[in-house]
Amino acid sequence: MGMQTGAHIVWDWNGTLFHDNDAIISATNAAFAELGLAPITLERYRALYCVPVPKFYERLMGRLPTEAEWEVMDAAFQSHYSAHRSRCRLAEGATELLAGWRSAGRSQSILSMYGHDELVPLVKGFGIEAHFIRVDGRTGPSGGSKAEHMVRHLAQLALSGVEPARTVVIGDAADDAVAARHVGAGAVLYTGGSHSRAGLEGVGVPVVDTLGEAVVVAERLAG
Repeated sequence: MGMQTGAHIVWDWNGTLFHDNDAIISATNAAFAELGLAPITLERYRALYCVPVPKFYERLMGRLPTEAEWEVMDAAFQSHYSAHRSRCRLAEGATELLAGWRSAGRSQSILSMYGHDELVPLVKGFGIEAHFIRVDGRTGPSGGSKAEHMVRHLAQLALSGVEPARTVVIGDAADDAVAARHVGAGAVLYTGGSHSRAGLEGVGVPVVDTLGEAVVVAERLAG
């Protein structure tokens, strides 16, 4: 897409562009079962979820998991998520929104905490990779914050002329807004993923119920 001089969106993947709530809950409950914990509902997940993920487990267990427990739970989560994700689809209207943003001459990218080697073929499989100037998944251990990954992502985008001040992160988690703030970008949070509206509204950035609304707000913020 060449050098960019206008508004840029950094999209989150899981729970934002990729509607994978069912797979997330199934994998989370599989991880809990490894320690004999009771399963949870999507509503309870949204009420309690936070990053780093071990803190989320602490809210449910009453203590932080040990390193050994975390490794067992994380392995169970990743295995079950991979098995269930094939049934998941893009969020409603996502394909059209991506095409519209691109056709307007604006740029966009993906930054996800999902593993990079799994993310890239998944994006390609939906036939949407051409809409993005960069697709980055997590490298290194899972469970951390997106902020430092966002620093690297924006540094790479700067080579294409993307400016943080004209960049807006669209995601479904408070951590997306924290990561955006960390690099001087704007943020819009979407209620269709991992957090409840009540949890997102305390972050101090716009909160919307559809990705269409998120794009409208992003255009205003980056203008």
